[in-house]
Amino acid sequence: MFENKTRVLLILPQDVLDRARVLAGKATTMLKLPVSLQIVLRALIEEGLKRDGDRNLLANVEGQAHAVRRIRSLAGRGGGAKGERRNLRSGILRGLSGSERQRRGK
Repeated sequence: MFENKTRVLLILPQDVLDRARVLAGKATTMLKLPVSLQIVLRALIEEGLKRDGDRNLLANVEGQAHAVRRIRSLAGRGGGAKGERRNLRSGILRGLSGSERQRRGK
């Protein structure tokens, strides 16, 4: 399964990491197997890549790309990039439909 491994650094908002940990706990309970955060993140990435034509996935990618561009732009001008990082999720959610925001609990 892991013949061709590569290491990556993944920076996530705390709430996303917490939700992934909750999913790992639920999977551990349901499957009666130890399920780590790493297993959950790998599964989410693999399943997400299968949805390459999904509009919600593309909207999320677009929102994150705009947020990163905004943060980098402010950092380049010496602006308050730290305060802008806190608003990363709001930039992502702005691109989602109302029903998608409700489903995500925002």
